[in-house]
Amino acid sequence: MTGSNMATALVNAACERCRTSFGPTERIVNSSGELFHEGCFVCAQCFQQFPDGVFYEFEGRKYCVYDFQMLFAPTCGQCGEFIVGRVIKAMNNSWHPECFRCDVCDECLADVGFVKNAGRFGCLQLFLSPKFLPFTSCSFLLHLHPTMRTCSDGYIACDLLVVCFLCRHLCRPCHNREKAKGLGKYVCQKCHAIIDGQPLVYRSDPYHPDHFNCTHCGKELTADARELKGELYCLPCHDKMGVPICGACRRPIEGRVVNAMGKQWHVEHFVCAKCEKPFLGHRHYERKGLAYCENHYNQLFGDVCYLCNKVIEGDVVSALNKAWCVGCFSCSTCNSKLTLKNKFVEFDMKPVCKRCYEHFPIELKKRLKKLSEDPTRK
Repeated sequence: MTGSNMATALVNAACERCRTSFGPTERIVNSSGELFHEGCFVCAQCFQQFPDGVFYEFEGRKYCVYDFQMLFAPTCGQCGEFIVGRVIKAMNNSWHPECFRCDVCDECLADVGFVKNAGRFGCLQLFLSPKFLPFTSCSFLLHLHPTMRTCSDGYIACDLLVVCFLCRHLCRPCHNREKAKGLGKYVCQKCHAIIDGQPLVYRSDPYHPDHFNCTHCGKELTADARELKGELYCLPCHDKMGVPICGACRRPIEGRVVNAMGKQWHVEHFVCAKCEKPFLGHRHYERKGLAYCENHYNQLFGDVCYLCNKVIEGDVVSALNKAWCVGCFSCSTCNSKLTLKNKFVEFDMKPVCKRCYEHFPIELKKRLKKLSEDPTRK
């Protein structure tokens, strides 16, 4: 095309964005045959020019890198970053090819295929290796992961939900564990069946009681069995052994014993009825069969000082049918400190020291003396 023909074509051309013509000296942007004013060649979202001229096109519209990622780019399920370029779609998620790896051996799975299992995925080479274990429900071979173990009847027991790749069923122990969670029950740690009744807790794990026999008499145990020094005993045999029983948890006491309130306690179980902190040898106070620390006993049941109106902590001064803190018991006239050894006179149901009393009018002192001798006031 000659220069004159090109000039003629530009005169007849229009900007793809604003649909207006171009000036004879104006700079023009050509993108895949589309012509734009330089100021019109901008991101369809933020209307800013493209940094370094880099843009992405989606459904006929052009976007800068940032807005394209925010609007359309998928997020990697592993690293959480935006994916630009090749995307691996698997397990209802998107992945960078380099982030899509076997959960066991960490090999990249982007080009080798994978096996999905209970929300996890692994490489075919690993799950089809010679290290297999028969899956009893369908005889399909399932890889024995190092975290799994086998119980006595050949089923897989593990901390994960082991699902057969072929039949999609859980192994029996895992199935029972999930069912027990829904029912609010325990799974026996020996036979892996659900415990319908009360479990026998042995070494912090639940069991069917009939899996055990009494160490002393050999009888089949119930949930009331007691553990002593690592051995299980039926309740009658245990009681005959003279082992002290804790008044709180009703379990045998093998170590230190606290004797208090006519009962025996584990050291850590003899606690304040209010704050539940162990006394650990400190003084306790009893009230209606319950033990309290000094602080909470005073708060709940202690005397209130007549003067400061606070619970009295420590010694109490009882006088004139009232209770006083030691520091608050003083002459109501001159505020000098008093003790029960000091002589004082009652005036208006308050103590008055002898020195202040001597300054009272004679008639008032006669009246007070007469009132003190009145037997109806005693």
